[in-house]
Amino acid sequence: MGLFDKIFSSEKKEGEESKKSTPWIDLNSMEQLDELEKISEEKTVAILKHSTRCGISRMVLRTFESEYDLDENEPVALFFLDLISYRDISNEIAQRYKVRHESPQLIVLKNREVVHHSSHQGISAEKLKELI
Repeated sequence: MGLFDKIFSSEKKEGEESKKSTPWIDLNSMEQLDELEKISEEKTVAILKHSTRCGISRMVLRTFESEYDLDENEPVALFFLDLISYRDISNEIAQRYKVRHESPQLIVLKNREVVHHSSHQGISAEKLKELI
């Protein structure tokens, strides 16, 4: 196996545990903003705004996903916004919640209110755990 195979291989090695995937909900319609606000009355809602054209955004996403270890029964709903494809939704989020647009960006809602927002290396699964 060559160096690139070792770096980019997605095959599991013997004895490796399977990694739990992050339970993203795609945010791809304006109507979902009203839905996620309602959900925030019952549980914490996190929106990750991600740019598919940005290496920093990709790195932050990978780091977040590798740190994310919340149980599926935790009271959190994770929404993923591809802001290149859905810039209008990103703009509405900025306007609705009075949070300046950044990318990447994590916005956390509880009871229809923003309780936290961070961008770039400030985004952390650990911080999200603290807010639940």
